[in-house]
Amino acid sequence: MAILSYNEIVQRKVIVYNGEPFEVLSSHVFRMQQRKPVNQTKLRHLVSGKVLEISFHQNESAPEADIETMQATYLYTTKGQSWFNEKGNPKNRFFFSEDIVHERVQWLVQNMDVEVLLYNEKPINLKIPIKIDLKVTDAPPAVKGDTATGGNKQVTLESGATILTPLFINPGDVLRINTDTGEYVERVEKA
Repeated sequence: MAILSYNEIVQRKVIVYNGEPFEVLSSHVFRMQQRKPVNQTKLRHLVSGKVLEISFHQNESAPEADIETMQATYLYTTKGQSWFNEKGNPKNRFFFSEDIVHERVQWLVQNMDVEVLLYNEKPINLKIPIKIDLKVTDAPPAVKGDTATGGNKQVTLESGATILTPLFINPGDVLRINTDTGEYVERVEKA
């Protein structure tokens, strides 16, 4: 476990802060008149997803977290729990509370492979691709004159998520979705 000095705590690093794993979302080292430099950071808790703003001073450091990854398969979500199993080992099942992983699980379909982050050999969170291709299951027909409201309509994807898309999208189309923003990127395959 490497110890990071205050100026090495940079974006995309995972550190241990107060005994918990945090991902560094942003960092900015600055110096105010005649004072020592400070690293102003935004940290996201890897389990709860809460974001904190923390300042690290020149004499402070933080250990880098030993985060491992495991390939897993998404099984289903029921009663507020999203269930997974280790790839190649169906007996090793585990779940995440839906309030922690809902932002990622809404883009998953059954039997989709995902990466699970492990901290102290325990699953703590999911890592899914930034862009995922999903099939449209339900889309209202485009009606002539609809473009006066901006030219978008809400469609339902095979994962159950709903997004806004252009009017030319039809059921059966395969769309590329940005999972970070939840926005339509492009139509990959036409029905």
